[in-house]
Amino acid sequence: MARPIRFLLDGAVHELPADTDPTLTVLNLLRYHLRRTGTKEGCAEGDCGACTVVLGELEDGRVRFRAVNACILFAPMLDGRALFTVESLGREGSLHPVQQAMVDSHASQCGFCTPGFVMSLYALQREGAPADTPSLKDALAGNLCRCTGYGPILAAGQAMGRTPEPDIADALAAIRPAESLALEHGARRFYAPRSADELAAVLEANPDATVLAGGTDVGLWVTKQRRVLPTVVSLNECADLKRIEDLGDAVRIGAAARYADAHAALASLHPAFDGLLRRLGGLQVRNLGTVCGNIANGSPIGDMPPALIAAGATLVLRRGSARRELPLEAYFLDYGRQDRRPGEFVEAVTVPKPPPGRVVHIAKLSKRFDQDISAVCLGLSVGLQAGQVTDARIAFGGMAATPKRAPRAEAALAGRAWTAATVETAAEVLADDFTPITDMRASAGYRLEAARNLLRRAFVEAAGGDRLQDLEAVSA
Repeated sequence: MARPIRFLLDGAVHELPADTDPTLTVLNLLRYHLRRTGTKEGCAEGDCGACTVVLGELEDGRVRFRAVNACILFAPMLDGRALFTVESLGREGSLHPVQQAMVDSHASQCGFCTPGFVMSLYALQREGAPADTPSLKDALAGNLCRCTGYGPILAAGQAMGRTPEPDIADALAAIRPAESLALEHGARRFYAPRSADELAAVLEANPDATVLAGGTDVGLWVTKQRRVLPTVVSLNECADLKRIEDLGDAVRIGAAARYADAHAALASLHPAFDGLLRRLGGLQVRNLGTVCGNIANGSPIGDMPPALIAAGATLVLRRGSARRELPLEAYFLDYGRQDRRPGEFVEAVTVPKPPPGRVVHIAKLSKRFDQDISAVCLGLSVGLQAGQVTDARIAFGGMAATPKRAPRAEAALAGRAWTAATVETAAEVLADDFTPITDMRASAGYRLEAARNLLRRAFVEAAGGDRLQDLEAVSA
């Protein structure tokens, strides 16, 4: 049954009609419908942060505050949540402490990007997170500025004070929907079921629907490719798909679990995951994007699949009540093609915990350190026993039409001594595993040589750096 979209705006209940355009972005809702023009459009693809707003969401009895990109967030995803914009902060002629700190630190010039920076800092403050330099850099990595340099903005973050803020937990509880959201806009439909079972039923009835998770890919289909999506089915309200479970020997991540929520669980597998996740988009992207959504869309340059393939991850697919499991690498068939049948959806990914002593290495190469897409990404997992390689799993992104293992390089390592010479042989046969392409991110030649060097670096770092001379001698 169709019903309005209900959310809090500055603490008051706001409703959007049940015939709201299901792919109306929150950015356009704010600027063209609500006349809140403080939120800016810079890139319309979740890259620059000028459109940053803050969502408040009730989780386990407390309100979580997340900075997100309004340009790729669809209006129905506001349902049951609280929305804060830069206009929400200052009141009765006085600046909010975050705004005042920006003024006092001379942290704004042209001002176009400033509302986004303010809202990222506001989210950090409302969450009660520390305002130390590493935390600030992480919180602001998804905000770009061409005028000031970032020093004054970081100084503002360190100087921002705190003021008591009204508790909105009861207000959010009062608007928490009991029934699923269903919208009709002309011939177009939007469904937001509230459980995996209901999601399965909706997708069986609408097998050609676009499945929406965080929208960090699907949002660009609308804002950049101008696609019209006839039917959208969101899994964001399925509480059971947000679970992250420790299975003892593995971690299971549900399809609706966002990167920000899964970060700790993945980092617990190995520190290498922590470094990768820190560079996976900005915090706004990680606050929306899901681990399984990144897998489901099958991008050949997605950061997470190579690491998960190397870890031996297994994908759970579901259609109706039927489930099937397959190794993650088997899901990717060809560019733009995945082993997902009509009406089927990714329900979870299960990632084994690496046993002690296993060499795990994850590396990402991109033009920018933060907030950039990979040119080449490596995931490596090597078993060692008495200096011998028992088995190897090597996966690359950016080297083929899909995330792909390197079977010849793996075979060159397996059963041999873990030495510079063995690794060099594996590096050389990567040319037999991959025929990379040249595009805007890297040339084919660069990709192949970079992949070889990433494999060599994995060996050097695993050996604590003391085998570098051996490797240089072998590869000379």
